[in-house]
Amino acid sequence: MARLPRAEKNHRRTQTQHADGMKMLQLVTSSQNTFICIEALDECAGPQRARLLDALCEILAKSPGTRIFVTGRPYIQVETERRLVGRVISVSVGPARSDIITYLRARLRDDEIPDAMDESLEEEIMGKIRENISEMCVTAVMPGIPPYTIG
Repeated sequence: MARLPRAEKNHRRTQTQHADGMKMLQLVTSSQNTFICIEALDECAGPQRARLLDALCEILAKSPGTRIFVTGRPYIQVETERRLVGRVISVSVGPARSDIITYLRARLRDDEIPDAMDESLEEEIMGKIRENISEMCVTAVMPGIPPYTIG
């Protein structure tokens, strides 16, 4: 009997686990109103994200009482809307820069080791944070509700 390479065994086990998970989700969602929440979808690798969104689309087709709530960076909005065909509501949200700066300055004031950071390092950190603050996209899929985009 030929032995399968370890990677192929793991791949098959993962596929089986995925199929079992999908069957369980479909069973649960078909019998009751269900909310599925997925946070930080953008952190899921592209191929896995596509499979997940396609599986969610299957669930929506078989379970009209299911609602899906997804968060992630704005670049996944188009893919999410395309794969979750139907009634998609998307909202772009972003933090107020001034709120983040106020929060960080308060945290730095409460630092237990205040001498560990000089003013120059603090300003460099605050500058990098200001530059890298970004929006996120919140998407809800709610069958029976007309699609629209806010923001």
